[in-house]
Amino acid sequence: MPSSSQHPAPAPRDVSGADAEDLALHKEKFRRRLPKSLDELRGPTQGVVELPLHMAWSGMTSYDLGKPRQRMGLYRTVLHEGLHDDLPRYLNEDLLLQLWPVLRTLTGRPVRTVREDAFPQLASRTRAAA
Repeated sequence: MPSSSQHPAPAPRDVSGADAEDLALHKEKFRRRLPKSLDELRGPTQGVVELPLHMAWSGMTSYDLGKPRQRMGLYRTVLHEGLHDDLPRYLNEDLLLQLWPVLRTLTGRPVRTVREDAFPQLASRTRAAA
């Protein structure tokens, strides 16, 4: 019976080649979707929000902003799937700033870094919450 020492672990992935290029393209996709400033985010702060299918293609389409988990789910979905015109329509600057310290832990690294690089007030909210 072969021992586990005869089966070496796979080599680490090369992040300097195709993976780095894929990551750069992924980040650029999110950069193009950003508003010029957070004050453009004038979305609702209460009530029920219905998302179109191009954003809510894999799950819930209706979110009650009065329910913290649903509010967080809405913001995560819009940040990941929303297009340039969707962000001002569905996100609110004050709510995003309030949610960001936790929300950033629920988003992928490209989403998080692109937004924190573009909007220093998001990164500063994270530091203030720590």
